[in-house]
Amino acid sequence: MSNITEIKVPDIGDFDEVEVIEVLVSEGDAVSAEQSLITVESDKASMEIPSSQAGIVKSVKVKVGDKISEGTVIIEVEQGDAKASDKDAETAAAAPETEKQAPADAAPPAAAGAESPAAKPAEAGGETVTISVPDIGDATDVEVIEILVKVGDSVNAEQSLITVESDKASMEVPSSQAGVVTAIKVKLGDKVSEGSDILEIKTSGGSAQGDAKPEAAAPAAASEAQPQEAAEQPARQDNSAPQAASAGGLASVPPERHSPTEAFAEADVPLRNLPHASPSVRKFARELGVDLKLVTGSGAKNRITQDDVRQYVKRSLATGAAPAAPAGVAGGGLNVLGWPKVDFAKFGEIEARPLSRIKKISGANLHRNWVMIPHVTNNDQADITELEALRQALNKENQKSGAKVTMLAFIIKAVVAALKKFPEFNASLDGDNLVYKHYYHIGFAADTPNGLVVPVIRDADKKGVMELAKETSELAALARDGKLSPSQMQGGCFSISSLGGIGGTSFTPIINAPEVAILGVSRSAHAPVWNGTAFEPRLMLPLSLSYDHRVIDGAAAARFNAYLSGLLADFRRIAL
Repeated sequence: MSNITEIKVPDIGDFDEVEVIEVLVSEGDAVSAEQSLITVESDKASMEIPSSQAGIVKSVKVKVGDKISEGTVIIEVEQGDAKASDKDAETAAAAPETEKQAPADAAPPAAAGAESPAAKPAEAGGETVTISVPDIGDATDVEVIEILVKVGDSVNAEQSLITVESDKASMEVPSSQAGVVTAIKVKLGDKVSEGSDILEIKTSGGSAQGDAKPEAAAPAAASEAQPQEAAEQPARQDNSAPQAASAGGLASVPPERHSPTEAFAEADVPLRNLPHASPSVRKFARELGVDLKLVTGSGAKNRITQDDVRQYVKRSLATGAAPAAPAGVAGGGLNVLGWPKVDFAKFGEIEARPLSRIKKISGANLHRNWVMIPHVTNNDQADITELEALRQALNKENQKSGAKVTMLAFIIKAVVAALKKFPEFNASLDGDNLVYKHYYHIGFAADTPNGLVVPVIRDADKKGVMELAKETSELAALARDGKLSPSQMQGGCFSISSLGGIGGTSFTPIINAPEVAILGVSRSAHAPVWNGTAFEPRLMLPLSLSYDHRVIDGAAAARFNAYLSGLLADFRRIAL
């Protein structure tokens, strides 16, 4: 008979709820005690939850994305009557099934060949040695982010045991001795320093022959066990193969593990070939849908950084293509979920209209800019009471000429003055260089029946307010008629998106790459403003400045907006 046992989440420290980011087993799999079942992640670290029992998985109770805590049921396993220890189970899985049926005179040689390598370390009179963290420089209390071995593994001198990470770097800690791991003293998330115990190993006396014999004996043991295993239980064979190799003396070969980005991988990744990245970078990659196997690391030992992930996304979007994606996953390396397919007609009457050419082009550009540029928006208000009075007076004076001064013309003139004072806003990123421009071409967003376009006013610093008002009006008319030439929409240094004629109090305009900032202008409104003695009605204009945080910091953006607001409040300052 057999019995069903529930495997639950053990004590995982001070984490209330952690997210399941990977399920490492499925129904029908054979698992051993301490074999990892799932990978979970908190805000600080990721960790693997092991099984407390050996057996066959009957059902999996969690899925990727679930929030779990101590006591949550992970899987149900079925155990046989024997209830053998994990060591006995591993030995039984590795032992050749045919030796039970072989003639008595043939059994002793086969048994001797299979058992002597495993028994060799114990017979050699090895001693138990504790491996500690060596001198790791000035780093203290570094976090264990990966444990590369498990109890029962054979390790060589200088073989990596754990990976630790500080605020500045990550490093692998090697073993100072060769032997068999008997106990592990650390777990994922622990803080260690120089002298902290990592694990205990039992040395084998340093015999080179002892290491060679297991390798010679392993093929024979594997070949004898394979037919019987394949006939009785194919699924178990796959899971027990690493155990059989370990019992046969090939334990120095790293076991296969799964990457936390397994959802984006085509197959299991060997332990030493896991994408080399910290948990925070893995999480960042998952949020963007990036397969870390496709990213080349620029850090120490080819470690992948967040900048490497960003550069991969940038290259993928720039080329319009990416390396082939795993089967069944859309996105070609940027493995976001596929767009939902919905039959809208079954819910009611519909009408399908194709996107205009302008919306297709601008939509792709806007998406690229939003994904690739770290946007931050600074909001401010400008008192334009006097400026509006000046604008109305100028329009009255020019009624006969037909020229109409717009608030946009004043804003363009003020923006040029602000760009001269803050030249980093009049620049563009070119790789690792920041290109400062000594010309002032200002783009403005024009709303047309077919979509958004951005005509460019060239050399705005050399034109007066009346000339700017006339040119913006002409370009806007061309945009509405669809007659703008490509040259009239190129070369911009800074853009302005004005919704003042429509409404709104603030918004986040998307930067028009390769520019590094854009100004959003909303509808002005009268508001009570304290003048030092009393409240008085003032006409306030909301300004929303989006900027590229790679080039511009928050303080510079606040100063730019404040300076621009001051110019609009007292336009005489333009002459200073």
